[in-house]
Amino acid sequence: MSAKVFVGNLSYETTKAELTGFLSEAGTIVDVHFPTDRETQRPRGFAFVQFSTEAEAAQAIQLFDARELGGRRLKVNAAEARPPGPPGPRPFRPAGPPPGVGRFGSDGPPRAPRFKTKGSRRGLRARKRSL
Repeated sequence: MSAKVFVGNLSYETTKAELTGFLSEAGTIVDVHFPTDRETQRPRGFAFVQFSTEAEAAQAIQLFDARELGGRRLKVNAAEARPPGPPGPRPFRPAGPPPGVGRFGSDGPPRAPRFKTKGSRRGLRARKRSL
C-alpha cells in the first residue's frame, strides 16, 4: 500500500488548509493535491493526500472513510498508481480532420453544392453564377 490516499466527494468550497487540519488526526501530512478543472479552474471534488508513512495512511482510511466534512460524506481509500503511458514523447497531431478524410468525407476534391430544383430555371442559373 502507498502512503497516498484518495479523498473523494469533497465540497467545492473545501480548502487545503481545512482538509489538512481535518486529516492531521491520523498522522503527518506531507502533501495535499487538489486537481482542478482545466476550463473553469474550480476544484474537481476530490484530493490526493500523502502521509509520511503507510501506517498513517491506513489509519486515515480507517478513521475518515464515511465521515462528514462540509456536509458531505467523504470517501477515503488508498490511491491507485497511475497506469504507465506509452514510452517516449507523445506524437504531434495537428488539429483538424484525421488524415484520409477530406472536406466532404472523402479524399477527393471538394464538390460544388447541390441545388434543389425548386423555383424557376432563371433563378437557378442566377444562383449558380453567383458562386
